[in-house]
Amino acid sequence: MKRVLNVGGNKKEIPLPRYYAGWQHDLLDIDPAVRPDVLCDARELQRLPREQYDSVYCSHNLEHYYPHEVPRVLAGFRHVLKEGGFADIIVPNVGAVMQEAVERKLDIEDVLYVSPAGPITVRDVIYGYGVEIARSGNDFYAHKTGFTEKSLIGVLQDSGFPIVYVAAGGREIRALAFAAAPSPYAKTLLDLP
Repeated sequence: MKRVLNVGGNKKEIPLPRYYAGWQHDLLDIDPAVRPDVLCDARELQRLPREQYDSVYCSHNLEHYYPHEVPRVLAGFRHVLKEGGFADIIVPNVGAVMQEAVERKLDIEDVLYVSPAGPITVRDVIYGYGVEIARSGNDFYAHKTGFTEKSLIGVLQDSGFPIVYVAAGGREIRALAFAAAPSPYAKTLLDLP
């Protein structure tokens, strides 16, 4: 059975992309309150056994680390990925958010959009969802870096993922990153050229 490690996914009830249907889903989180399968700080992934996962899924979590820590987190992804595995990463598109804020003449406290969790301000995208940080008292919910398409590709390639497919749409960027050429299975699964 294929296995995916969901890094910082908060809870298993949050659905993964459909292509993970039928895969074993292991949730990794730093917060014991969410009862993850793997209680671990993503900066410490190298403590886990090597080559255990076919994919690492990381949605809106990579921005929660300082820029100098991101390569360490990505090295951990490489460590736990099986040969032929891939990293599936989604981050806010800070460049698009800044452009939208300027075009709409938004202040940092103005609402950028309304999500299922409630109103999201420009500040929330840049620094982390303030309501959750205040409610939980956990500063690990804060954003400590941000990405544009160019910067995300750069850090992935510098961290041992030379093959990166990127889709930047709206306020987020999705990257599929490979340490080697994707297998025919991965190309079909992910609809890659």
